[in-house]
Amino acid sequence: MKIALAQINCIVGDIEGNANKIIDYANRASQAGASLIITPELALCGYPPEDLLFRDDFKHACEQALTRLSEALPNITLLIGHPHLQDGKLFNAASVLEGGKITATYHKQCLPNYSVFDEERYFEAGNTSLVFSHCGTKFGVMICADGWEAAPALKAKQAGAEFLLALNASPYHMDKLEARYEVIAERAKETGLPVIYVNMVGGQDELVFDGDSFVLNNQGKVTQQLPSFIEVLSFVEIVNNQPVNAEISTKPSLEASVYNALKLGLADYVNKNGFPSVVLGLSGGIDSALTLAIAVDALGAERVKVVLMSSEFTSNMSVDDAIEMANLVGVKYSQLPIKDLFELFRETLAPEFGDLPFNTAEENLQARIRGMLLMALSNKFGSIVLTTGNKSEMAVGYSTLYGDMAGGFSLLKDVPKTLVYKLAEYRNSISKIIPERIITRAPSAELRANQTDQDSLPPYEILDTIMQAYVEEDLSRAAIIAKGFTEKDVNRVTNLIDHNEYKRRQAPVGVRITQRGFGKDRRYPITCKLKFD
Repeated sequence: MKIALAQINCIVGDIEGNANKIIDYANRASQAGASLIITPELALCGYPPEDLLFRDDFKHACEQALTRLSEALPNITLLIGHPHLQDGKLFNAASVLEGGKITATYHKQCLPNYSVFDEERYFEAGNTSLVFSHCGTKFGVMICADGWEAAPALKAKQAGAEFLLALNASPYHMDKLEARYEVIAERAKETGLPVIYVNMVGGQDELVFDGDSFVLNNQGKVTQQLPSFIEVLSFVEIVNNQPVNAEISTKPSLEASVYNALKLGLADYVNKNGFPSVVLGLSGGIDSALTLAIAVDALGAERVKVVLMSSEFTSNMSVDDAIEMANLVGVKYSQLPIKDLFELFRETLAPEFGDLPFNTAEENLQARIRGMLLMALSNKFGSIVLTTGNKSEMAVGYSTLYGDMAGGFSLLKDVPKTLVYKLAEYRNSISKIIPERIITRAPSAELRANQTDQDSLPPYEILDTIMQAYVEEDLSRAAIIAKGFTEKDVNRVTNLIDHNEYKRRQAPVGVRITQRGFGKDRRYPITCKLKFD
């Protein structure tokens, strides 16, 4: 028996387009000799559809598309993920389509309601297994989180399953593939059944789905591994109810996987939302340099424009490095100096500011002038503005509302500063496009004379580790201090994180690459007087 795995990129809400893609993949699979094709979770409508699921017209369109699929594919069996309305209840479902009919439907039993998941808001949980026969083998069906609990797989085996099929929309974060291997291997060992794990690929707002579909034998060993971050139609040969060993794609390095996640997340956000191009401010610093590198790799140089907006505090080195990089990657660039605009704003504000000393008000004014210029270019030419701040800066509020935070997509929003440097080195290992001086110089916002980031912040190696412990691991201040950090550094960083929730709430969406980004998986109150430790 030959089974096809459709690791596809589905667009939320594009029910007709998704159905057409599934038909295309199914026809190609049939022509290649496959008798069964498996799609990801909710492939018909895209994942996560969120509050579209409250709309009756959306649910009706999914029902119509499902019927259309069954009629369009009489010569191959299709296991398709879709929302299913039954007796007034909505389920996260997977249906078996064969012979021009919908022959069976499974309802997801374990609904995740943590991290970025909100499935209990929309779906009812199923409580029965689905086992269907195909070419003499009995297949049990699971949907994503079902595989993270023991019960659904064991119930499927008790119902007669000889092989498990798992449909998934499992979003990426660093080291996620290893976690999937470990958990799904447990299911294979507990049941003694092989598992085919098919995962979605593509970007959806802050989420990126990495694909990385795989096949395990009944001992939990990987027999086949699909590549990450690309659509692919792959085939599994089944002999005596066991998968035959096939190609195992090379696992990318951590830096390569993060870089590819950012690249795919940006490309899909821009393309799926219909933006013709992107524009960003290129400062000569590491963050804007990495953002430019990813943008060019994701979209092509012809769809990327950069603007140099030097001030009286911008060094010649920064300007030279920015121009060098723009030329290296082949993008168009403009120079729009802000010195005169900055002076005009200061003159206008002089009656209010009086003799008060130069401080963050004047620093932020420069960032806001730059944001205004970028947004004007966006409005005039339809390009989306990419902001260039990283997670470390976002965490502690080292960013300016309506300034460097102004834009439509925050590519590095979940990338700590220390990882920014590693990603830059990784990209230069492919081809040297980021000038070395950008990587080696001390980071600076250049908003006042001789400024460096460490004038206001601890070294990023310390800041990032404290941030990870506090934000991603939910450790207390005392627990972080016990790891060897000074009380001064821990209190400084955590207080900044606590006090800047209002800024993060107003930041653009950005790609999630950690287990706890500043998006839907971290929902802190802005107004909060709770004291810890």
